[in-house]
Amino acid sequence: MLGYGPWPRRLGRFFLPGPRAEMRGLRRGQRLVAALEALGPAFIKFGQTLSTRADLVGDAFAADLATLRDRLAPFPGEAAIEVIEEAFDGALEALFLSFDEKPVAAASIAQVHYAVTTDGREVAVKVLRPGIERAFGRDIDLFRWLARIAAATQPSMRRLKPVEVIDKFAESSFREMDLSLEAAAASELGQNFDDDATYVVPEVDWARTGPRVLTVERVAGISLGSRDALIDAGVDLDTVVTNLLAAFLHQVFRDGFFHGDMHPGNLFADADGNILAVDFGIMGRLDIKDRRYLADLMLAFLTRDYWRAAEVHFEAGYVPADQSLDAFAQACRAIGEPVLGKPANEISIARLLAQLLRFTEQFQMETQTQLLLLQKTMVVAEGVARSLDPEIVFWEKAQPVIEEWMESHMGPAARVRDNINSTLRVLRQLPSVLESAQALVSQIDADGLRLHPDTVREIAREQARQRRLTNRLLLGIGAVIVVVLLLV
Repeated sequence: MLGYGPWPRRLGRFFLPGPRAEMRGLRRGQRLVAALEALGPAFIKFGQTLSTRADLVGDAFAADLATLRDRLAPFPGEAAIEVIEEAFDGALEALFLSFDEKPVAAASIAQVHYAVTTDGREVAVKVLRPGIERAFGRDIDLFRWLARIAAATQPSMRRLKPVEVIDKFAESSFREMDLSLEAAAASELGQNFDDDATYVVPEVDWARTGPRVLTVERVAGISLGSRDALIDAGVDLDTVVTNLLAAFLHQVFRDGFFHGDMHPGNLFADADGNILAVDFGIMGRLDIKDRRYLADLMLAFLTRDYWRAAEVHFEAGYVPADQSLDAFAQACRAIGEPVLGKPANEISIARLLAQLLRFTEQFQMETQTQLLLLQKTMVVAEGVARSLDPEIVFWEKAQPVIEEWMESHMGPAARVRDNINSTLRVLRQLPSVLESAQALVSQIDADGLRLHPDTVREIAREQARQRRLTNRLLLGIGAVIVVVLLLV
């Protein structure tokens, strides 16, 4: 935690009221959790985000904040009906044969009701809390103000990008409040697993979905948080764990689009051990560069190639170029050996990555905000898997997926494919470049611009160079095509 010295604490104790009786004896992190819950939904969401930033708040606080869940009391069913009728400009009876006013789940942003549509389908209806956008907007303005103060007064905080972290939090939160975007995310994720029965996404009812209301088919399964219930139902836990981790790794590496809120309340299993996912308000995306970085990094660590692990960071630009590669490789070894020296069933990939992302101050590494959600999701997903199978060897299940992806995206054939795609992109840009050049020449002719003889000679030399470059480019394309044909 940041140190502000003794005087602010002394002044606070003097002017502010002491803790309530029920708060006495609790750890500071537990008191913070209680305070965030009392302050409302935006603070609860922010506390959940901070729980993934042990580098910012410390391990003890992160552990306490991780206990935060959406524990808000539900809002009245009558208010939910008003939101629905206003959203679709009609009576509830025109949409549903029956609607259970008692919610089955209440979260910080919305709550869920079960219903039956007019054509007899069982559905789950997610409804935004009334006034939630205004409440979040007010709280996020406060967060942003505090982040600016922290960045201005605490130089050590700047590399952690507190303002950017708040902006990322605000972006994801407001995106989560548009339920039509959640519907689109569910549709995209479901399409990615169209041919995979081991991971099921409920179908969206677009006729009953809008920015403030989301309707999807109702799924029937057992929560992954209920290990005993799964066992009593005869569900094979090894199948559940295998399907869960395979689906997560495919989302991250194959698709670059992953479910970002994989706690047990959002994951269920059917009798065959297939995963049924719900709640798609928080989704993450990774571009191909970040996916290659993660795959390369995980393999480097798990094969104890710490030099390569350090190189990956420098190649990705995550460590400033003026830092020592040798020193950073040594730091990677200090992170990896205590974790990887344990028995296989005690190796935590999530913990390894979390420790690495925290190891930033010494090497002046900036926070990679695009990886924060993935870090949190990986920790949660691995935690769910371990709660079902404490003896799980995560790497044994993850390795085939990652190695297959690396072969297809980082092997020789992939490099040839990338070169072809890069060349084709250049060729596609040539017509627009030539058109711009022609337009410039026409303008010069029209305006009667007179060029200096040296400029004319330079233009002629550049045109000749461009012709040579084009010829070489065409020869290169031919060579690449020949290589591809030989590989096939």
